[in-house]
Amino acid sequence: MNAPQPFVPGAKRKPAHIPGGKLSRWSQIKIWWREIDRVLLGLVLLVMALGTIAVAAASPASANRLSTSAETLDPLYFFWRHLIWQVIALGVLVGASLLTRENARRLGVLLAGGMIGLMFLVPFIGVEINGARRWINLGMQFQPSEFLKPAFAITLAWILSWRMRDPNLPVLTIATGVLVLIAALLMLQPNLGGTILFGGVWFVMVVLSGVEVKKLGAVIGGALAALTATYFLYDNARHRIDSFFGGGTAFDQVDLASRTLVAGGWTGAGYGLGIRKMSLPEAHTDYIFSVIGEEFGLIACAVIVCLYLAIIVRVLMRLVDEEDLFALLAGTGLVALLGGQAFINILVNLQLFPSKGMTLPLVSYGGSSTIAICLTVGLLVAVTRRNPYLKTTTRGLGDLLGIGQGDGMNANKARSTREIHQ
Repeated sequence: MNAPQPFVPGAKRKPAHIPGGKLSRWSQIKIWWREIDRVLLGLVLLVMALGTIAVAAASPASANRLSTSAETLDPLYFFWRHLIWQVIALGVLVGASLLTRENARRLGVLLAGGMIGLMFLVPFIGVEINGARRWINLGMQFQPSEFLKPAFAITLAWILSWRMRDPNLPVLTIATGVLVLIAALLMLQPNLGGTILFGGVWFVMVVLSGVEVKKLGAVIGGALAALTATYFLYDNARHRIDSFFGGGTAFDQVDLASRTLVAGGWTGAGYGLGIRKMSLPEAHTDYIFSVIGEEFGLIACAVIVCLYLAIIVRVLMRLVDEEDLFALLAGTGLVALLGGQAFINILVNLQLFPSKGMTLPLVSYGGSSTIAICLTVGLLVAVTRRNPYLKTTTRGLGDLLGIGQGDGMNANKARSTREIHQ
């Protein structure tokens, strides 16, 4: 008589058929949903939803400003176009987030090469708008620098991560050379605001990578000298800075934005009831934060700021014990890019920073810029993907900041272990 066999859960279950040794599309989507940071994705979608409401409020002001005797734009003209661009941008976001870290790195490096190549062409075949030649028309008009932003963060993270293979590689020299090249191309457009943003992202990532302080100090000193020279040699920068401190056309725009921001008080005048917004230049893009303040109140503005802070904190929490140096640097660089652009725009609207022509990411109206921002978010979601069943003890962001779970002495050896939870 045969002895009874022990019960094994799932023993009679047929193994999933994987044709060609590859997972099915549905299986890949389930893995993606399990590995991504759903809280981060939810925060991003919430900001985009609030941005859609804000564009609807700002659209009448911009439509009225751009209407002519020959053509009168519908008051919600920019709102309807914004919805179309958002649908496309969400597709780009999801598509980018489906990438593995390796494919995200490859895409970033290839995109950086392509956009730098186009930026060489911008001074010759670029489209000039408002005195700046930043756009190029290849069937669709867009700024190569906008798509270069996420690619720059990914490429810089890849370069700086070479130190893990060979500490003697001149990664700081290479990274600085890339920044100088991009800064030179941006200043030809001219685009001082973009140059400052790229420089800020470079600084955050280089500091986090553990480069020697002496070398970093020398580079920062050179950057300050270049910025000082820019004031004397670059007329647009000098005029904007002088106008900001002493009054002038640019200052008047920023002053108008600041007055519009506080006109609604704490609770706002109500949707569609704003008056000052009708005089704002670029109400649906650069100064949309002021429109939010007038129609929905300073409390709504505070909510927007808190949501940006929540996105930044959420990403940093995700990276606290990250064991992959490339993912650590790329994630930090991408969120620094997103947060930096947001707070520069907000500071301009608060009359605390000279006008820079930067949109409020995920909120402002935009065509290709909306797609570029969602590509940034998609790559951020991709590089922060993690198997929830794995626990890591590593020299990650937490150890670099002194708050990690790993032992500080052992962290210097860059030791990593994985424990699979049953």
